[in-house]
Amino acid sequence: MDVQIRIVLDYRRPKSLNEEERIKLTSGKNEKINVNLIYPVKIRVWDAFSQKARLFQTNIDLTEREFLGAWESQKILREFQDLRVKLDAVKMKANNAAKDLEPFSFAEFSKRLYRKSGDGTNIIYHYQQVMSSLIHNGQLSTESSYDLSLKSLKAFIKERKGSVPNSISFFDINKEWLTDYQNYMVNEKEKSYTTVGIYLRCLRAIFNRAISNKDISLEIYPFGKKKYEIPSTKKVNKALSQEQLKKLLEFKCNSTFQQQAKDFWFFSYSCNGMNIKDIALLKFKDLDEGAIRFFRAKTKNTSKGNLKLITAHLTPHANKVIETYGNQNIDNNDYIFKIIKKGDSLKEQRRLIQNFTRLINQHMEALCELLDLPKVTTYWARHSFTTVAVHKGASMEFMRESLGHSSMKTTLGYFGGFEDKTKKEFAKSIMDFTTK
Repeated sequence: MDVQIRIVLDYRRPKSLNEEERIKLTSGKNEKINVNLIYPVKIRVWDAFSQKARLFQTNIDLTEREFLGAWESQKILREFQDLRVKLDAVKMKANNAAKDLEPFSFAEFSKRLYRKSGDGTNIIYHYQQVMSSLIHNGQLSTESSYDLSLKSLKAFIKERKGSVPNSISFFDINKEWLTDYQNYMVNEKEKSYTTVGIYLRCLRAIFNRAISNKDISLEIYPFGKKKYEIPSTKKVNKALSQEQLKKLLEFKCNSTFQQQAKDFWFFSYSCNGMNIKDIALLKFKDLDEGAIRFFRAKTKNTSKGNLKLITAHLTPHANKVIETYGNQNIDNNDYIFKIIKKGDSLKEQRRLIQNFTRLINQHMEALCELLDLPKVTTYWARHSFTTVAVHKGASMEFMRESLGHSSMKTTLGYFGGFEDKTKKEFAKSIMDFTTK
């Protein structure tokens, strides 16, 4: 590890100056000051890779005599021995914070240095670190999932032990513990296996983070084959057929809100199944020669140098939605739609987008009930787009690119399967050997 750690006295900031002495010091006449100045002790860290050094606080203040006597002297006098032990502990803690930190990061070193003893093996601490990072990155929906996951784990422990835990050790979580938690959620709390899966995937990510940070070893990892396997639920078809889509599109709505909900649902459908958050974040600069080119908000902070630009070509319906509900194009950085506005905080954006999504879902549910269709949500638009496109001959590779997925497995999850009509036509065709 090309990192050097030293304990130093920061002579730049003496702490025991009165006003008269301060004036003399700043005027360059400090040679006449005859006081025992106190200086902060710092940890100096030098990183060979970045060729940078930084100082970190220790909350220890010493005179020059004390520091030299306890730290720099080859023979430590009895009066400085306790102080030497204290400084040795600081140096050891700094070395441990830098240990196995590859690649080295001043930010990660700082987190390790100042955390409490035991935080490294405390699941709650790691949850808090992840949630803080997600909030900083604007990933509020993901942060909410982690928050709910942690609250659920705490509630489970409270049920079993009678009190809310201040810490949860990684070493306490094993296959039996996770199985007990799953049974508690499904049988006692009447939650779905889908909910259990969401919460435990967050916990699994926390384990992976702690292992990556070398806070725990891979040996105690409780997930995987022959260990605990997170329940996976059977995929539910969330795609409308072409006939159902036609019926929905041609229906004359009873209210302006219903019409707006339908218009935005089909805008999402026709623009590669774009989700409502991405629609809300669209700006006029994203319009380019009859198409929308954008990056999914969901992947901006997770794709690390591998962002996929998605191109959705505008249909007449999509253009009409922009014309009907869009803002006046004053500037390229203006939002296309009036769902959010400039100056909104990330928290306010999330609230407004959730409200708008809820509005669409409520009116689409009522509309589908009138038409005797499945109660669709905005999520169905993405699945329906994928399924219809494949039925019309689009390859899965084409769909992967259109949806902005990095994995083909993810794309396959959006495909609703082939309709019986298509299967029957195919069955008839395989024995037809005539050539055209």
